[in-house]
Amino acid sequence: MTDGLFGYVHSFEPLGSFDGPGLRTVVFLSGCPMRCKYCHNPDMLGGGGGEKMSVSAVVEKALRYRAYNSGGVTLSGGEPLMQEEFVVGLLRELKKKRIHTALDTAGSVYCEEALSLASLVILDIKHTDEAAFKELCGFAPDNMLRTLEFLKKKRKKFWVRQVTVPGITDGEDNIKKLKQMAFGAEKIELLPYHTMGVYKWEKLGLSYPLEGVKEPSPETMNRLNALLNDR
Repeated sequence: MTDGLFGYVHSFEPLGSFDGPGLRTVVFLSGCPMRCKYCHNPDMLGGGGGEKMSVSAVVEKALRYRAYNSGGVTLSGGEPLMQEEFVVGLLRELKKKRIHTALDTAGSVYCEEALSLASLVILDIKHTDEAAFKELCGFAPDNMLRTLEFLKKKRKKFWVRQVTVPGITDGEDNIKKLKQMAFGAEKIELLPYHTMGVYKWEKLGLSYPLEGVKEPSPETMNRLNALLNDR
């Protein structure tokens, strides 16, 4: 039952073309247990931030955009599974409406029911090395690894993503291991690190941990993608 089930929604993107197949409604949910050094949405980290909305209200709003984005609905964050009961309720209701759903998660919260309900899981693997993962995110990779194992075991449709941060995730060993870890994924994407969210850290009075780190060059991204796609 989803009656009376509420969660906190940071924002909606009605015409998302990046978070799953086709044009989609992207629902950004508040809260994240990780503290990634390059986080571009630090304003989402508080679990109770955003607008309090019911499952039915979120589904109703998503349906308004259906004529413009036949791709479906993506639940993102923050870490959407911080609100796992709310996410499960949303996925159930959207499934009843026969709407394609994508769950964009870093796997920091393990929830088999949500992973099973989603049409597609987009898993962000922050780093392939355990110690480097903890250093980058302030969080252990255990739940991410459990999530990845579950997706493979149940043969779920999933994509893998990783942000390419110069000096942190741009090493060839990391890329080779990422390719191995992502075996079975429909797609592996390398996302170039950017600094567009730095102003949010400043606005919140926080010190940005990766001050001075530059965005990777197109040449670097081309080289790493070639390595990733090398058979």
